[in-house]
Amino acid sequence: MKPNLTVSIQDYLKAIYDLTASGEPASTNALAARLGIAPASVTGMLQKLAAARSQFVKYRKHQGVTLTAKGRRAALEVIRHHRLLETFLQRNLGYPWDQVHAEADRLEHVISEDFEARIAKALGNPVRDPHGALIPTAELTMPATEDIPLGRLRPPQRAVVHSVPDEDPALLRHLADLKVVPGVKLRALEYSPFDETLRLGLRGSQITLGAPITSQILVEILKT
Repeated sequence: MKPNLTVSIQDYLKAIYDLTASGEPASTNALAARLGIAPASVTGMLQKLAAARSQFVKYRKHQGVTLTAKGRRAALEVIRHHRLLETFLQRNLGYPWDQVHAEADRLEHVISEDFEARIAKALGNPVRDPHGALIPTAELTMPATEDIPLGRLRPPQRAVVHSVPDEDPALLRHLADLKVVPGVKLRALEYSPFDETLRLGLRGSQITLGAPITSQILVEILKT
């Protein structure tokens, strides 16, 4: 990690990366909600980052913020650290999957590039973390994917779960109880356009999930 990047800046870059994944700029309010910081403080930091010689972000008032190529690489480096650490904590230290996120959040800012490389090698250079999220490559690129939100599945489509959200331990435990975990196959049985609920069949049982959850779970449509 570059020495001039503070923990705060790293957190901003990672949050901006996540919020701009769709290709649209991230709003100040969305970034404030994501980071748990007052919008005025976020605006001040974005102005500071945009004016800095390091040029990690592009920011225009009322139009949102995006990452420059340099900012994107810096964000991907933090994300790579985080997801490798999550994988190491679960596989090698026995942490449950609902606890690794918080630990990785604390450690991602301080490990060296040598330590990162050693973890990756020891783990066999994994492609996904314990929650199924893709791990950026050592060259700081994000692997391509055709994953879509589970909420876009419609009867009688089938899919395999690739990733689930990792920040809410209670939600992770709930999904584990429902057996909605990376690798599980499921079928859309019924969709309600009125409340956007999706009834699903998996492993001999049926469950119903609402949009707040299905929008966060990424799946791959199965062709057969």
